[in-house]
Amino acid sequence: MEPFGVLGVDLSPRDLRETAYEILVGACRSSGSGRRLTYVSNSNSRDRSSQQLSPLSSSSVQRSLSTLELDASAVKKDLGLKTRKKNKSDADRLGGAASEVQSNLVRKRAGVTVGELVRVQMRVSEQTDSRIRRGLLRVAAGQLGRRIESMVLPLELLQHLKPSDFTTQLEYDACQKRILKILEAGLLVHPHLPLDNSQTAPQRLRQILHTASGKPIEIGKQSESMNILRNVVTSLACRSFDGSMSDTCHWADGVPLNLHLYRILLQACFDVNDESSVIDEVDEVLDQIKKTWVVLGINQVFHNLCFLWVLFNQYISTGEIEDDLVFATEKMLVEVEKDANSTNDPAYSKILCSTLSLVLDWAEKMLQRYHETFYRGNLDLMRCVLSLGISAAQILDSGKKNKELDVACSRVDTYIRSSLRSAFSQEREKVISSRKSSKNQRSPLPLLSILAQNICDLAFNEKEIYSSVLKRWHPVPTGVAVATLHACFAKELKRFVSGISELNPEAIQVLLAAEKLEKDLVEMAVADSLDSEDGGKATIQEMAPYETQAVITNFVKSWIQTRVDRLREWVDRNLEQEEWNPQVNKGRFAPSAVEVLRIMDETLEAFFLLPIPMHPLLLPELMCGLDQCLQNYIVKAKSGCGSRTTFIPTLPPLTRCAAASKFSPFKKKDRVPTSPGKKFQNGNKHEDDFFSVPRLCLRINTLYNITKELEALEKRTKTNLRKSGFARDENVASGNFVISVSSCTEGMRQLSEASAYKIVFQELRPVLGDYLYTGETSSSRIEPFLQEVERYLEIISVTVHERVRTRVITDVMKASFEGFMLVLLAGGPHRVFALQDAPIIEEDFKLLTDLFWSNGDGLPLDLIDKLSPTVTGVISLFKMGTDELAEQLKQVVLDSNGASAKSRMPLPPTTGQWGPNEPNTILRVLCNRNDKVASKFLKRTFDLPKKA
Repeated sequence: MEPFGVLGVDLSPRDLRETAYEILVGACRSSGSGRRLTYVSNSNSRDRSSQQLSPLSSSSVQRSLSTLELDASAVKKDLGLKTRKKNKSDADRLGGAASEVQSNLVRKRAGVTVGELVRVQMRVSEQTDSRIRRGLLRVAAGQLGRRIESMVLPLELLQHLKPSDFTTQLEYDACQKRILKILEAGLLVHPHLPLDNSQTAPQRLRQILHTASGKPIEIGKQSESMNILRNVVTSLACRSFDGSMSDTCHWADGVPLNLHLYRILLQACFDVNDESSVIDEVDEVLDQIKKTWVVLGINQVFHNLCFLWVLFNQYISTGEIEDDLVFATEKMLVEVEKDANSTNDPAYSKILCSTLSLVLDWAEKMLQRYHETFYRGNLDLMRCVLSLGISAAQILDSGKKNKELDVACSRVDTYIRSSLRSAFSQEREKVISSRKSSKNQRSPLPLLSILAQNICDLAFNEKEIYSSVLKRWHPVPTGVAVATLHACFAKELKRFVSGISELNPEAIQVLLAAEKLEKDLVEMAVADSLDSEDGGKATIQEMAPYETQAVITNFVKSWIQTRVDRLREWVDRNLEQEEWNPQVNKGRFAPSAVEVLRIMDETLEAFFLLPIPMHPLLLPELMCGLDQCLQNYIVKAKSGCGSRTTFIPTLPPLTRCAAASKFSPFKKKDRVPTSPGKKFQNGNKHEDDFFSVPRLCLRINTLYNITKELEALEKRTKTNLRKSGFARDENVASGNFVISVSSCTEGMRQLSEASAYKIVFQELRPVLGDYLYTGETSSSRIEPFLQEVERYLEIISVTVHERVRTRVITDVMKASFEGFMLVLLAGGPHRVFALQDAPIIEEDFKLLTDLFWSNGDGLPLDLIDKLSPTVTGVISLFKMGTDELAEQLKQVVLDSNGASAKSRMPLPPTTGQWGPNEPNTILRVLCNRNDKVASKFLKRTFDLPKKA
């Protein structure tokens, strides 16, 4: 969970911790506590210090602090946190380290106590602490009286820390790299003020940082590189809104860098040996931490929000074992809510939303299944979690227009329903499991009768335990709970009734138990709703009565469901065996479809033979079930066949041609032969493929014939209604298969498109994508592609039904046009075009359109003319000179981006909507233009690389 956002700079937690500690020490010194920075050289102590701080030393410092008998923490009191108790186990853990720390306290006195505690809490070693203080003393010696906010602390430490301050050169280099990354994060990635692209300082700093990544910076006073770095950093850090140089340096107060650093400081409030516990000295620690506000740009509202998150995150990360932390989070949220109502800072609002969203997500995961988490003994925790979730939701929804929505009531309503559904499912599983474990023992009660009694107990338990807590935010929590349980049991009851073939003692017992359960639930709902505005009317209306009558209707519905289920199973089983052999039925109809329609016809005939008086009433239900089965058949018949996007290749990256030369980017040995017809048998190779073009054509024919058969089936159904004496109700037989008919229509469209794009982009790839215009344009033209397309058009003409044939051929033409344009615009590094190639391209496209026109025997000329303008428009760009293309590109980019494009032209995005006035299309023509002017223009304007 991370509400503050990523830094975007390679800074480890240790890097951030050391930086935060440097800021804290510097801020404490600048605030007047100069004695805290006093550095006493102690070689023995330095020799004993280690880079890693042991738990014993940190614990001993805290325990020694407790000997000062500080007053009870005001912060812990306000947040409801308990004061930690000292016990023998604490002393046992301290061992001999306690006496050492006590002697240190005697030597350093109380002035150092809080600072030493913070160091331990932040896991900063004494060696690192000494080095930081030593560096800050050197900074202070050269800049007496200068406050921390008027300097760029990392820059000063970079110059005043020496290799001799570190144990190894590697450690020194790592420190220097960390400081430079902090400068990058604070001045470039997350600056206090947005960077001005017209200024050179940001770019110069990037160059310096890039150079320093490979070679350390010389930090001497007379070092030119250090002076340049200081000037650049100062110019960026001292910017102000009015453009003048500010006395305050902004290098660590940009969001979210400042929040990440501040969070690390706030984490020092938790005991390093018991991370779920807040230290008793939290007041003094927070006083020290708040001195960093001037550097980090933190104010009270940001502090409240960060502290809320730190408390909450600590509760989660420590396994949710210390409930005091979540109670404290709730109290902090009250302050945050006040801040949110009075703060209009966009940066604060963004962090507030992300933080509260995480809190809300966590709370909702618990509340949506509160029966599993809360019980009679921890209702206070439930109340707290509810308060957190609802308050977070209210703050997040406060800016929305719908002010009439009661957020608290709506959320609690959702929690009740979700948790009761989960509890119901668990009760159901318990009953089923119990029945399975005792299957050899005959139970006097049916399963649903036992479940009904258990659900009644669950409802009374809900009223007694949970509703008292929920009542604070919802007027009728018990009513909502019993209505949810009522609906859940209704589903089980409906499933049971639909499975019986006749009334029997078991069925009667279940129906009586359901009737009693419904009576108890309704009484509870009414009792809970007496004081509500509508007297419980809405709740009662939600509880639709259980159907225990209309036995005949249930018989028929059971019969219908059985027949529909059989058909559905048959569809699934036979579709797995369907081979889509184009040789069967002369490629007109798949055998599985014949069987599906036959079973549907027989089912309807059998339905009208049932001795019932409600054929018109139940006929729509039967036809709906059949329609769903048929729709399932249609969906599976077209599944796996692909679509346009399946076969369209990924566009290669944009590149520019090298300076015009005789260079051929495609080696001769890699070229597809100029007569690929002899070697290229791609279509025949995939003849037996499960999704081959002939088999796709069979699927298209099958869907078309299903639509025709459904029309006939509907007519026969109307005839049966008349014969059964329901001539006035013929309308109930109309429009029942509209979903299947529309699915067939959509399926034919998808299959037609998939077939076309499979032919062009997969089957014919060797003569289109791998061959056309590779190397010399004039020696790799379109004739091989036309030959193969013509062969597939013959297959389509023979196989596809004449009523849908034109659609398929039209889709092949669309795919061919698109493939032709992709060769011209996104053909990759093996294709370059010169201005003199335009007539060849234009002639080839004319040959392509002539193929589909076929001297009047093919597609209508007006249809071809309707789909051709996009391609002809693109070809027109190939006729234009390079300078003219460049000017046109500039103009269209300027028109679409406005004045912002004058300073630097943005790279037009790839939209796929090719056209002569589309910026990316013009750009791609220039990318493939084989002359020096185009190459220089693309290099200068977009810095595009050369073709490989």
